[in-house]
Amino acid sequence: MKSIKLALVASGVMFALSGCMNTELSTQTNTSTQLNTVNASAGIVSELSAEQQLDVLVAQYYDESLTYSPISATYNGRNEFNDQFTPEISKENRAKKAAFYKKYQQRLNFIDKAQLTGQSLLSFEILERDLALKLEGMQFPDYLLPINQMAGAHNTFAGFGSGQSAQPFNTVEDYTAFISRSEGFVKWLASVERSMAQGIKLGITLPKPLAEKLQPQFAAHVVKNAEDSLFWGPIKKLPESFSAQQKQKITAQYRQLIMQHLVPAYKSMSDFLANQYIPNSRESVGYSDLPNGKAWYEYQIKKNTTLSLSADEIHDIGLSEVSRILSEMKKVKETVGFKGELSEFFDHLRDSDEFYYDTPEELIAAYENVKKKIDARLPLLFNIAPKAPYVVKAVEAYRAQSAAGASYASPAPDGSRPGIFYINAYNLKAQPKFLLETLSIHEAAPGHHFQIALQQEIEGLPDFRKFGGYTVFAEGWALYAESLGKELGLFTDPYMWYGRLSDEQLRAMRLVLDTGFHAKGWTRQQGIDYMLANSSMAKSDVIAEVERYIAWPGQALSYKLGQFKIQELRDFSKKELGDKFDIKAFHTQILIDGALPMPILEEKIKRWVKSQS
Repeated sequence: MKSIKLALVASGVMFALSGCMNTELSTQTNTSTQLNTVNASAGIVSELSAEQQLDVLVAQYYDESLTYSPISATYNGRNEFNDQFTPEISKENRAKKAAFYKKYQQRLNFIDKAQLTGQSLLSFEILERDLALKLEGMQFPDYLLPINQMAGAHNTFAGFGSGQSAQPFNTVEDYTAFISRSEGFVKWLASVERSMAQGIKLGITLPKPLAEKLQPQFAAHVVKNAEDSLFWGPIKKLPESFSAQQKQKITAQYRQLIMQHLVPAYKSMSDFLANQYIPNSRESVGYSDLPNGKAWYEYQIKKNTTLSLSADEIHDIGLSEVSRILSEMKKVKETVGFKGELSEFFDHLRDSDEFYYDTPEELIAAYENVKKKIDARLPLLFNIAPKAPYVVKAVEAYRAQSAAGASYASPAPDGSRPGIFYINAYNLKAQPKFLLETLSIHEAAPGHHFQIALQQEIEGLPDFRKFGGYTVFAEGWALYAESLGKELGLFTDPYMWYGRLSDEQLRAMRLVLDTGFHAKGWTRQQGIDYMLANSSMAKSDVIAEVERYIAWPGQALSYKLGQFKIQELRDFSKKELGDKFDIKAFHTQILIDGALPMPILEEKIKRWVKSQS
């Protein structure tokens, strides 16, 4: 069902990789490998095998899903959706989405799973699990919390409109498409305001510190002159191929769009947040304080980790890991000859200028140099590599204040846009030199860029898997990749090794804090104090991290738990295969089928090990 043109890595040289239907299956009962009838009006041949039925179903599922997520469509190169925006938040649209999931769940039940093998079986199991989980999640009112300071379609839209993201601005039609998309955005934003106002009445709001960070994101777009707007970016770069008349017309249209539609929409939301929402936002921070919050958080754990672990179990794992890593940090302190307590060593690392760059340009240049070093050493552990390159860029100014310290954006499927490793240069004191190697590994290669770009390049992989994913797989892989640093000849400097420990400690603390906030009643300040006591992170970075965990319950659990599972599978494979164990082959098996839920990945690796024995 699929193959991949692998980029072979040999002799120290890495070679690049070569490279809305709504049709319903008949509800006629079928007990064999074929369905008696497939909707003939769609022109689909009847008497399809179970694998063929599944191919049809997953293709239609993905295409129809894009109507609910046109933003994802644009990122994934489906440009026919470039003039559309996220559907408005409404009871009717929620019902439509639930019906969509149920429809495909019912269709999937008509396929004889027993007749599927290999990739077809994986796709069936993934979609079966995903649909059940999505339907389970619809009992919780997440529509009352549609945006926060960390994430939301409002920021994605701004990125699109800047001309610096996935939204293309190459033709007159492209410029017209964004105007249409903007009309959808204005309607969606009005529905966000209505939904959040409903949340006030029901006692389901963002915690006050988060709401206070959210409001400036809207206020920043309230400008007096169109030329000062982020959305003027595409006008500054009108293609030379446009005629003078076309340029004049588009410029006038964008001036009107910005001043008569976008600015009023942003101002309305900014005023709503300042005057109504923030004064009524809650003082508590955890989901446990929300109606049905305990069950809601348990769902978030299951959704984000794909594992059956309780909040208490995860909290205890985190406490144990934090203690272990602190012991390793003490060894580094002794190695570098620092006299004093570990807390004093943390202060030294936070406050000494020697560990920080003076300018954003120096910071970015340092990461570019590390990129070259790591890329040259990847053949030691990998015999596959993505075709798509990646670049290092500073986070855009409009989102830098509340953005993560580092992040990754996937490349365009058609190769028109590289992967992007973003570094946040807003506060240079939050970007110590000793994080250079470990952050590069995590966000770029062999971390996120390796995994995500490869997934997009696997030939024959269904689109719902090619462009889908699981946080626990992606982040678990990236954290596991960090653990490969010494095998790649990195972390030879004790401070760089400390950087690796610091990054791992961050992920261990996340287990403690996420569960602490959402299951154990921790306060925001309690979380800040805990992180400062157990790491050398800058206070500004600690605050951003704490508020991230509050905003995204369960998400931060995925890193360490995913790493644990992948390392567990490596240890299992090595034990079972002995001298036959090949680390390059193991890494290929982890990555070759794209992101998988951890239970499905585990079963797959066990089958692979059995086939190698």
